[in-house]
Amino acid sequence: MSSKLFSPFKLRGLELENRIVTSPMMQFSATENSEATDWHVIHYGTMAISGAGLVITEATSVRPDAAYNRTGLGLWTDAQEEALARVIAACRKYSPAKHGLQLWHSGRKASVKGLEDGLEEMTLEEGGWRLIAPSDAPYPGRTNPITVPTAEMLDEVIEAFCRSAERAARIGYDLLEIHGAHGYLLHSFLSPISNLRTDEFGGDITSRMRFPLKLMKAVRQVWPEDRPLGLRLSATDWVDSGWTVEDSVVFAKALKAIGCDYVTASSGGSSPQQQIDLGPGYQTRFAAAIRSEAEIPTMAVGQISEPHLAEFIVANGMADLIAIGRGLVADPRWPWRAAEVLLAKAYCPIQYQKSTPISNRTNLFRKVTGWDARHVSLKDKPASVA
Repeated sequence: MSSKLFSPFKLRGLELENRIVTSPMMQFSATENSEATDWHVIHYGTMAISGAGLVITEATSVRPDAAYNRTGLGLWTDAQEEALARVIAACRKYSPAKHGLQLWHSGRKASVKGLEDGLEEMTLEEGGWRLIAPSDAPYPGRTNPITVPTAEMLDEVIEAFCRSAERAARIGYDLLEIHGAHGYLLHSFLSPISNLRTDEFGGDITSRMRFPLKLMKAVRQVWPEDRPLGLRLSATDWVDSGWTVEDSVVFAKALKAIGCDYVTASSGGSSPQQQIDLGPGYQTRFAAAIRSEAEIPTMAVGQISEPHLAEFIVANGMADLIAIGRGLVADPRWPWRAAEVLLAKAYCPIQYQKSTPISNRTNLFRKVTGWDARHVSLKDKPASVA
């Protein structure tokens, strides 16, 4: 039986070789001007040659006050655009993997220090900045002042997302994802825990969805028609009286209606009071519910570390794509191992082909795939091996 995890998948004009996605993982390694560095070339280069079909670049800020900290990536200047373009060009030189970019505004959870300081809050006195949130309700433990945006100020945020999306298109990203999860700006508008407004952007679910939907619609209009646009969503707050899976289905239906192509079903982040039921694939049921009830493609994420579990999720129609973050950082050859287990094929650069897990099982591999090392040359672009 052929592997569903290693089958192709298409969204608009994007065709992926398999369903494995490198989930966006913050690296906190940009310059003080939020520009990509050699670390990003190394990191995303490693992910690109992992065998994953899609690599998504970490959450990238659309303007200075959107940043989580000073060493996160940004995409609001020409220099930032040029730095990211260099990263993607290096990756494409050695791998057929497709590339996506996640854009965000970190909202009321912004202004933190670096990794060496435990990502603690950076106060105004320490060089931090004012936060933006739907209401004057700080994330517990945060003290920086909050600006509650007017409708006009929200339009300025939307404009910043659109300009960054245009830069991402010029760089050549194949896919764009908007971060609407984990208590950051868009999620803070969706969740009744953080959105206490009484105007057109607060109140019932229709009003709380208004700003995120307006933003997504505007980005869809400037993002190339043939390239997919998706959104990472916290499917539940894991808190009583918070955002629910049922709310997520309603939101996903509205997203689909304005041209959103998929939803990544994550969860949590609005409150430290969350009670998360952790375990292998613990968020997959959210992806399955959204996929089934909203009839939109979904990406499952969250402790999916075993190839057979990933295969089960995709083969049983619970999600269309599997996003792996920490698992791929810890084991960047995970797709090769999964291909070995599932008797499938995944990309491997010719320089590494003698070191793949299958190399000691050549006879079986040839029988299953028909691949023969003697037929591979440096001119092959690329040779597909497990």
